Amino acid sequence: MTFEAIRLIRANHPSLPGHFPGAPLVPGVVILDEVIAALAEWRQNSQLSGIRMVKFLAPLQPEQAFTISLSLRNEHAAEVNFCCRAEDRVIVEGQLEVAWGAE
Repeated sequence: MTFEAIRLIRANHPSLPGHFPGAPLVPGVVILDEVIAALAEWRQNSQLSGIRMVKFLAPLQPEQAFTISLSLRNEHAAEVNFCCRAEDRVIVEGQLEVAWGAE
């Protein structure tokens, strides 16, 4: 079971001016917000209960599109694996811990 979403963080995002002025990079927490939003879009009955693991492997530039891939081993697995790619390279990967609500 998988889901993909394409996201882009605009250059006018409020977190960018203080995150390396003159050479802005998208903060990791902003990318994670998009991962969590994609999870909610895919599985509306899910509730994030934790982030088990996350690795930031490469920077993301403002206005650079990236793809979020989410996957489950089975319908009610407590872990959702995620991977973010920009221009065919992995920029972030990790695992979310989720609880499932009523369908």
